[in-house]
Amino acid sequence: MDMPVGTLANAGAIVAGSLVGLLMHGRFPENVKKIVFQGLGLAVLVIGLQMALAFDRPLLMVFSLVLGGICGELLRIEDRLESMGERLKALARSRNALFTEGFVAASLIYCVGSMAILGSIDDGLRQDPTILFTKATLDGFASIPLASTYGVGVMFSAVPILLYQGAITLAAGSVREFATPQLLAQLSSVGGFLILSIGVNLLGLARIKVGNLLPALAWAAALCFTPI
Repeated sequence: MDMPVGTLANAGAIVAGSLVGLLMHGRFPENVKKIVFQGLGLAVLVIGLQMALAFDRPLLMVFSLVLGGICGELLRIEDRLESMGERLKALARSRNALFTEGFVAASLIYCVGSMAILGSIDDGLRQDPTILFTKATLDGFASIPLASTYGVGVMFSAVPILLYQGAITLAAGSVREFATPQLLAQLSSVGGFLILSIGVNLLGLARIKVGNLLPALAWAAALCFTPI
C-alpha cells in the first residue's frame, strides 16, 4: 500500500505555516490582528463566492445544501468537530480560548474543495501528488494568518487532513471511475458555498454551522447523476 505522499506534504505545510504564524502571533498589536482577521475573512469570502458562482444546476445546489444541512444537524457534525478540537486542546495542554474555533475553521477551509478530492485520487491511483503539492503550498501560506489570529489550534487541523485526504488516497481505486469532470464541478460549487459560509463566520456577519453542512458534498455527488 503506497504512502499518501501528497497528503503528508499537505499536513507538513500546514504545520510549518502555523509555526510561522505562531511566531508572529505576539508581535502584532490588537488593531493589526483585527485588520488581518478581517482581510482573511474577505479573502475566504471572495474565494468561496468565485467557486460557488460556477454552478449551473441551481436545483441540485438547493437540494444538496438543504438535505446536507438536515443530515449534518441530525449527525451533530459541528459538535463532533468541536469535541475533537477540545480533546486535542487538552492533549496539547493549551489555554488558548480560540483553540477549538481555530481548529474547526482551519479544518473546514482545508478539507472543503475539489483539490482535496481530486488531488488525493491522483496521488493514490497514479502516484502523482502534483495537485496536493499545489494545495500544500496554498494551505501553508493560509496557515500563517490563521495561526497568527487563532493560535495553535490551526496547526492541529493537520490531523483531519491526514485522516480525510489519506483515506481518499488509500481508497482511490474504488472511487476514480466516479470522479467525472461534471461531478468535480458540482462538488467545487457546493464547496464554494461552504467556504463562503466560513468567510461569513470569520467576518462575524452570522454564525453558520458550516460543519453541519458538510453532508451537502455527499448529496451533490449523489444528485449529480439525477435529472435535477
